[in-house]
Amino acid sequence: MSAAVKEVRSRTVVVPGDNIDTDQIIPARFLVTTTREGLGARLFNDWRYDPAGQPRPDFVLNRPEAQGARILVGGRNFGCGSSREHAVWALQDYGFAAVISDSFADIFRGNALKNGLVPVQVSSNIHQHLLTSLAGEVLVDVEATILTMPDGTKAPFPLEPFARYCLLNGVDELQFLLSKGGEIAKYEKSSGPEPWRLSS
Repeated sequence: MSAAVKEVRSRTVVVPGDNIDTDQIIPARFLVTTTREGLGARLFNDWRYDPAGQPRPDFVLNRPEAQGARILVGGRNFGCGSSREHAVWALQDYGFAAVISDSFADIFRGNALKNGLVPVQVSSNIHQHLLTSLAGEVLVDVEATILTMPDGTKAPFPLEPFARYCLLNGVDELQFLLSKGGEIAKYEKSSGPEPWRLSS
């Protein structure tokens, strides 16, 4: 994880359809890298481009109004399928900082939180409104765990306390553990000799 994520304010891009899986988000043939750079160009590749590699004008990411949007609204059970972390990397490399749905695949949700992409799970009625309306800006407040709609309506979303801490402070699980190195060493010193060093 890199930068802290305290809030995301943006217009939304809607990619409708339930069960959008990770192979649709980033097809397997592009999983030839261990870094995220450049993956955004292949986000939703087979929907975004025709067989000749030309942009499909009817796909949402190819429309002018999608440019600069940082929040994606996806269908139900977003991110199902294989556990590839590249799906999250592709979304982030494109420029998305949050994804809104009424349900996420568990592994995708875990990968998102570990990489600083905010999975915003809302009620079905809020989700349906975002899928079908031509909304303006929405605000994802990570600290308050509140989504604010263009009309001012506020909707809470779940976020585990530890995941929220990591997002707000821009750290991942390993960085968190490393930051506690002094406390861990102090505890080990105070708890006596290591069991494997005790004489029999």
